[in-house]
Amino acid sequence: MRRTTTRVLLSCAAIGVGGGLVAGASGYLAAAFAAFGPLFYGVTVGAHFLPSIVALALLKRPGTAVLAGVIAGLVGAIFAPWWIGRFVGTGLLVGALIELPFLITAYRRWQPWMFYIAAVFSGVVLAVGVFFALGAEHYAVWAWAIALPLWVASPVLFTWIGRLIAARLARAGVAQAGASAP
Repeated sequence: MRRTTTRVLLSCAAIGVGGGLVAGASGYLAAAFAAFGPLFYGVTVGAHFLPSIVALALLKRPGTAVLAGVIAGLVGAIFAPWWIGRFVGTGLLVGALIELPFLITAYRRWQPWMFYIAAVFSGVVLAVGVFFALGAEHYAVWAWAIALPLWVASPVLFTWIGRLIAARLARAGVAQAGASAP
């Protein structure tokens, strides 16, 4: 097993802090959707995917999606401490679900489609969980026909954005190891 470098840990921390700022804002947007347009609440779930996707796509190391997701959850909770369990739990769950296809391949394959498969699978898992948690019987079929696809589409959209950010960071040299001192 390879050791995790300080560079990887600090990169995950930086990505997690950036993602936590997005998650903090998304938490308030989600609360507004829950109060005024619960059918569209699923649109905001994708924001929680951003740090995990960026970390995994940029660093290509086991555990980076989970670590960045948890750090993002902790930072997001600064803006709404009463939601700390939701933020950290979501970061942990999303990070683990995103890493699942890569874990299955022993982290040997990094094709773009694997990120999207992970996003769709994660979106379905979250949609089904919310479907039962909110009480499916309280909503009309047409409402779920609108809401559930949004729970799947949002993670896919944010996966695309996260991969784009990771590619731009890589192009800028952020993921490269620094030159060692003589």
